[in-house]
Amino acid sequence: METSQADMPPIINDTSKPWFFRISWLRIGAVILLLLVIPVLGLMWWWDKEPEAIDGVALAQAETAARGAQMVTGTMTTEALKQVVNQMLNKRGGYLSNDTLSPAIFMDNLPNWEFGVLVQCRDLARALRNGFSRSQTQSVEDVDLQEAEPLLSFTNDRWLFPSSESQYRKAFASIASYQTRLQDTDAQDARFFARADNLADYLGVVESRLGSLSQRLSASVGVEDDNAPLDVSGPTRTSPIPQQGLVRTSWFEIDDVFYETRGTAFALAQFLRAIEVDFASVLEDKNARVGLQQVIRELEDAQQPVTSPMILNGATFGLFANHSLVLANYISRANATLIDLRKLLERG
Repeated sequence: METSQADMPPIINDTSKPWFFRISWLRIGAVILLLLVIPVLGLMWWWDKEPEAIDGVALAQAETAARGAQMVTGTMTTEALKQVVNQMLNKRGGYLSNDTLSPAIFMDNLPNWEFGVLVQCRDLARALRNGFSRSQTQSVEDVDLQEAEPLLSFTNDRWLFPSSESQYRKAFASIASYQTRLQDTDAQDARFFARADNLADYLGVVESRLGSLSQRLSASVGVEDDNAPLDVSGPTRTSPIPQQGLVRTSWFEIDDVFYETRGTAFALAQFLRAIEVDFASVLEDKNARVGLQQVIRELEDAQQPVTSPMILNGATFGLFANHSLVLANYISRANATLIDLRKLLERG
């Protein structure tokens, strides 16, 4: 039996209610979620940018001239350390490594970049405290550098009091105080000794840092572990010798190592440019200036802009690029030149 159109119940289209009652809660939830996600993604995109390198040499010269102070040996190196610490703390988004809120908690590229910068700042501050500012091992440590070096060694991810940023800002102030006293020729209570042995010791530390980073970058495709000790027989051997095997950096850690290396290259290139000025006479005497300039060029080339939306980890000769191997090439070449440079400095 067919039902006539007249017998069907009428379709009710209630348009008397406001529009927000006619929209389902599911749609409202989707809109709210979208309004929350878009600003977070935009802020992540804005913050996720490495700062541009500053010409610390030119800046030091300008500041010294403005204060009417004298350009003394050590001013450039100290200024470079100040500027790199300042850039690490005051770039877009500020210091991100210890942030526990959105969107920084979802970011890992810039925090790893910051760590690479921080390690180089720690190494240079230690070299200033233990070597560059002292005439010999029995000399008294500089009071400002004695305070700055442990402050920079403070853990990099603490957000509770005292926060990492607060400690690094105190270190910046101590370094600035040392620089001011260094330029005060009347006081003469701060020194900087540009000697070949001091520079060679510092470059030895840099050499080990670059060698480790190069090995970790190359491990993106797997490398043989050649760190096993020699087979020493007899009572001097206290532990079994590990077997040599294939070491491969986890796929989830490839971009971490990549950006840590980028941060290292960023800081180190600026430090070496300043050292080229402060140690000019030493480098000329050892015929080592060309080698130092080559290291700086390799480090600056390692900071070319990354145009890929993600760090690729292709096979050695595969279809896709392997950004880690490209960066490892620059770092390895810089390290090889650095080894020759240090040998030149160590010769009598």
